[in-house]
Amino acid sequence: MTKPTRRRFLGLSAAAVACPFVPRFAHAQAYPTRTARIVVGFPAGGTSDIGARIIGQWLAERLGQPFIIENKPGAGTHAATESVVRAAPDGHTLLLVTTANTVNTALYDKLAYDFAEDIAPVASVMRTPFVLVVHPATPVHSISDLIAYAKAKPGQLNMASYGANTPSHLCGEMFKIMTGTDMQHVPYRGSAPMLIDLLGGQVQCAFDNLPASIEHVAAGKLRALAVTTPARSHALPDVPALGEILPGYEASGLLGFGAPRQTPAGVIDQLNREINAALADPKIASRIAGLSGSVLAGSPGDFTKVLAEETKRWAGVIRAANIKPL
Repeated sequence: MTKPTRRRFLGLSAAAVACPFVPRFAHAQAYPTRTARIVVGFPAGGTSDIGARIIGQWLAERLGQPFIIENKPGAGTHAATESVVRAAPDGHTLLLVTTANTVNTALYDKLAYDFAEDIAPVASVMRTPFVLVVHPATPVHSISDLIAYAKAKPGQLNMASYGANTPSHLCGEMFKIMTGTDMQHVPYRGSAPMLIDLLGGQVQCAFDNLPASIEHVAAGKLRALAVTTPARSHALPDVPALGEILPGYEASGLLGFGAPRQTPAGVIDQLNREINAALADPKIASRIAGLSGSVLAGSPGDFTKVLAEETKRWAGVIRAANIKPL
């Protein structure tokens, strides 16, 4: 990726697991003409994978062809994204676009692809909160407590993340910047190992995906201090939004779909209509709510703006915290 292209984007307002969805009916139409793939840059079973499967099943039932999930984890979603960039632009290969894509666009000057130029936004699907959780033995019960505690013990509080340069890490860096606190970043290789040490008290706090931590919060094994979305989460209605205490703090997990750039506009529009129809369906909305998510419907143009805004937000954090690619 060249720097001018990256600025233009910022300026805008080990085998894969394939699980076929068999459609309930089939009928002749120009698209799709065969099985389509949704490439997911994460392992099976996580929130992103489940979200892709929900929409994939809907598309299969509505469009009369199977939509299979191809899990291609690793390399910070680069492998999954590059495979879609290099696929035929005919709508039969889609990318599950996530927050990781916006972080990567903000972080890397040079990649084997240019996300802004090579992936056409198709449709947004949902946002999910991150949640700031602490071990119950940590003597804090609110964001104000945490800030005071961290300032009283500069550099002594361990703030874990599920990986260096991931949204979990950047949420913590944004928190430190906005509060003027000094906490030690402890990166892990995924949410599961991070939670093991957090539950064991080896680290004191972390920003995690809400679906991954919510059962531990409900069981009293972790204490939730705040969620990162602008409004409170329906899954934790008594837990404040971080922006209530730190005006302007906002972060969320993002899920949507993209396609190779030269995919015909008619195919993109058809996919967008069908995905928005799914989001308007009460059963689909309920399943998204079950993932602690909120529906994010809109046009391809709306999704383009969302991606630009997210990239700009993370670029600001990356610059302010002087974060470098690994």
